[in-house]
Amino acid sequence: MSSQTIARRYATALADVISEQHEEAEVGSELGEWEQMLTGNPALHEIFSNPTVGYEQKQKVLSELISRTKVRPTTANFLRVLLKNQRMADLPHVTAKLKQILDERSGVISAEVTSAQPLPDATTTALESKLGEITGKKVNLNFATDETLLGGIVTRIGSTVYDGSVRNQLERLGEELAG
Repeated sequence: MSSQTIARRYATALADVISEQHEEAEVGSELGEWEQMLTGNPALHEIFSNPTVGYEQKQKVLSELISRTKVRPTTANFLRVLLKNQRMADLPHVTAKLKQILDERSGVISAEVTSAQPLPDATTTALESKLGEITGKKVNLNFATDETLLGGIVTRIGSTVYDGSVRNQLERLGEELAG
């Protein structure tokens, strides 16, 4: 089973629980902090991902960390479930999928915008507004730069790509002239 499938299952189950208890923001934030702690500390990551470290030892480390971080019971229980099922290494994937699921449920979608140079604020505001009109949802924009684009922007929402790059327009023009 792929890590994305596993992440989706755990994230969906957790999203159901925290939505019912109205703890979406709090638990999401705590899991984000745990993800940073695990990925930022190689020794800690090794303990939880190494199969030669015994479950009891991992459980002691997790219990100590939970008591020090003073997380909500929902977060603590979820971390214990991940540990019990040997899925602590999947926490970054689960956290990302949880954010995506919670955004979808609240009518927010993410869009990846790639441009040759950083975009001015007026352009990002107009783009966010236009994508909101197109999708009928609130859009959360994530920006990246790619100097190979020459100019224009490429926007990805899920599996849909809106390619307004100069490179793409030149390729299409070349095909029309050749065809």
